[in-house]
Amino acid sequence: MAHSPKEIREILSKAGPYPLQAYEFVRQGLAHTVATVHGEGESAAEESRHVSGQQLCLGLRDFALRRYGMLARTVLGRWGIHKTDDFGAMVFALIDAGLLRKTDEDSLDDFRAVYDFHEAFSSVEA
Repeated sequence: MAHSPKEIREILSKAGPYPLQAYEFVRQGLAHTVATVHGEGESAAEESRHVSGQQLCLGLRDFALRRYGMLARTVLGRWGIHKTDDFGAMVFALIDAGLLRKTDEDSLDDFRAVYDFHEAFSSVEA
């Protein structure tokens, strides 16, 4: 069943104080991660293009650094994203809204403390 835009906003708001830009970042970062892990080809079966929570967290770090450079942690922080658990909350809100899918093995625990944000974003080379 498809959700209305209002229902989607309500579902996403339950995940936390994340603005719509943060969800769009996660969706774009997911595409970046899938392309990095599985390649850019469309021919692969959809299931074979799945990425784990840990892979997604690492891909989102890479995507943020490519997009925002030294400001990555600041931008994410303004969106209320301060740890990898926040990525998990947003991903599962997108799943609940019907905008992403998961496998039976996927869990919020996959996003728990994948890396420390201060360390992950402070080693950016200028």
